[in-house]
Amino acid sequence: MKIEKIKPIPKYIERLIKKRDLTDRPAQDSMRRFYAYLTKNDGELTKVTVAVKNHKGKWYCKQVAVHGVHSTLCAIKDFDWCYMAGYIVGWYDMGIQSRRKYYEYGEWGYVHDSSLDPDAPVVNMDYIGKFPEYRYSGYEFYDRTDVLQFLRMYEQYPQVEYIVKMGLSHLAMRKQVLNKTAKDKRFRKWLYANRKELKNPYIYLPSIFKAYKTGLPIAEVYSFDSAKKHISGDDYKELRAAYAEDLSTLFAYIGKQQTNLGSYNDYFKACRFLHLDMSLPKNRYPHDFKRWHDIRTDEYESALDDLDEGKRKEFYAQFAEVAKKYQSLQYDRSEGYVCIIARSPRELTQEGRALHHCVGRMGYDRKVVREQSLIFFVRHRETPEIPFVTVEYSLSERKVLQCYGNADTRPDEKVLDYVNRVWQPYANRKIEKIMMAA
Repeated sequence: MKIEKIKPIPKYIERLIKKRDLTDRPAQDSMRRFYAYLTKNDGELTKVTVAVKNHKGKWYCKQVAVHGVHSTLCAIKDFDWCYMAGYIVGWYDMGIQSRRKYYEYGEWGYVHDSSLDPDAPVVNMDYIGKFPEYRYSGYEFYDRTDVLQFLRMYEQYPQVEYIVKMGLSHLAMRKQVLNKTAKDKRFRKWLYANRKELKNPYIYLPSIFKAYKTGLPIAEVYSFDSAKKHISGDDYKELRAAYAEDLSTLFAYIGKQQTNLGSYNDYFKACRFLHLDMSLPKNRYPHDFKRWHDIRTDEYESALDDLDEGKRKEFYAQFAEVAKKYQSLQYDRSEGYVCIIARSPRELTQEGRALHHCVGRMGYDRKVVREQSLIFFVRHRETPEIPFVTVEYSLSERKVLQCYGNADTRPDEKVLDYVNRVWQPYANRKIEKIMMAA
């Protein structure tokens, strides 16, 4: 791959990108976004990353990075990474800016191949079929954007084709899985038989191998391992103390019920609030956990509603005051998401019910009033009224403590990148200003 052989974006590719952009971003706002297309450079399959932006009613696009499937360097132009802002693009050559940015040189340069490779949908994946060596790689089944990494892996491990054709793209890049697939015929059959469950990208790799070795259900093993991993968190302090001599039994129970530690912790705290005897097996390990979880948490909410009306109004007013104090931490300048502060306990309850997690219960409202934590709602920019992801932010530690989507699932990498690399640094800067003004 050579800089001097980089060609302008073909017109038909530009049309494909614009069509995809209109589908993905119908609002056509001014925020920058990325797409990619495949081409050939000096005989090598290359991926060209294109930045797209709307400005004063016009649509602009420009090449910013070129990666070759076998190159150790990639070419970049007017493109950089900033810790606070993420990927940044200069638009001086398009007439959008009056001055060049510090990283704009107006010409191509080289950086290491692992650098500056944003998540960008590829608009012409079928181009890979023109290369005989990749024609049967299963590329048409690969549902991620790091297509060059996929092809590199395929060259080393041909069994990638088998994995990706099962719809397990996230496992196709794991060398432990590929080596096991190559050596163990029974493992290959097991993967195929359990492919639907294995499509969950959040299942730990050790859990997969443990389920295969023991013959236990994957969901049961994953629930057990997840509970064991998260029990050390501050939110589970009371639970750890109460089950100090019985943690293995607790983990096994959570696994068999195919629930999670957070849901059990909700249930446990609700039972304690309702003064139930948690030494009794029927309370400690109910036969139908989901049913009794819902019953006890509903009873807990009803008990809270029966509290003194005057105290409740005072509490709501305190919550609103804290939300107003920190409302500047809200963020709406991202290309895809907005971050909104919770303004009342009722909003927490609505969020929790919509996303089937515990933010509306178990004392999060009290943590806000004590200014221990703040709760933020991450929403899609186009649909800010629809619950999507919930974030707990620690004021003392100035970091995100929890970030979960529906049913306590881990958000995808794009959301996590937004929360950790875009919103959290912004929130920390705002906290500094608030503290200085106090």
